[in-house]
Amino acid sequence: QVQLIESGGGLVQAGGSLRLSCAASGRTFSSLTMAWFRQAPRKERNFVAAISSSDGSTYYADSVKGRFTISRDNAKNTVYLQMNRVKPEDTAVYYCAAVERYIGSLDYTNRYAYPYWGQGTQVTVSS
Repeated sequence: QVQLIESGGGLVQAGGSLRLSCAASGRTFSSLTMAWFRQAPRKERNFVAAISSSDGSTYYADSVKGRFTISRDNAKNTVYLQMNRVKPEDTAVYYCAAVERYIGSLDYTNRYAYPYWGQGTQVTVSS
């Protein structure tokens, strides 16, 4: 089992920045592919970003590419999502997800590829 706890959400003005954190426990963190998804009201849960367990390669949804950065600190068992130049359409509940598989062996944009999830943290961007 993997336990994931997100933090760092809140209210931010459009154009501002926010950093989300996700602390993991229960498995060797360095073996986990980690990802962020988000879900707006009455919408599907969609892929935002992912980071590999091996070489730290990163992958992004087109809607956040160039604005958001995913990173990981294996010494702290934590993955981050740095959100810059946020827009009102970034408003959503953000979820951290994990899987004990190499990112090259899975469809990392598919939420059903991840068996472990955090409880979510709300991000609200005001215009």
